[in-house]
Amino acid sequence: MSSEARARRLGERIREELATLLQREVADPRLTLVSITEVEVDREFSVATVYVSALDGSERIDEILSAFQRAGGFLRHELAARIPLRAFPRLRFRHDASAERGARIESLIAGLHPKAPRKKVTPKKKATRAR
Repeated sequence: MSSEARARRLGERIREELATLLQREVADPRLTLVSITEVEVDREFSVATVYVSALDGSERIDEILSAFQRAGGFLRHELAARIPLRAFPRLRFRHDASAERGARIESLIAGLHPKAPRKKVTPKKKATRAR
C-alpha cells in the first residue's frame, strides 16, 4: 500500500472527525460557521495541515485560526481517541482562501463580458424528403 494513498485516507478521516467534533463537542463561539475544507497529512504522518474557511468570509480568519490554536490540544486528543494510530500527527491550521479566490475570478470574468440581451433561439424544422 502506498504511503501517499494512506496519507490521503487519513487526511479524509481526520477531516470527517474534525467536522463532527466542531458540530458536537466544541463550544467556542468563534468556531461557528467554519468549514474544514481539506486535511493534508505529510509522508511521515507527523503533521496534519488542516485548511479551514469561514462561511461568513475572511474578515475574522485571524480570530478563527487563534481559536483553533487554542483548541488544538483538545482536538488532537479527541481525534487520537477516535482514530487509532501509534502516534497522532500534530495539527497545523491554515486559512483556505480558495472559495474567495474563486468568487473573485468569477466576478472578474463576469465583468469582462457585459450582459447583452439574448436572442430567443427557435429550433429549425427539419425538412422532410418526399419518398
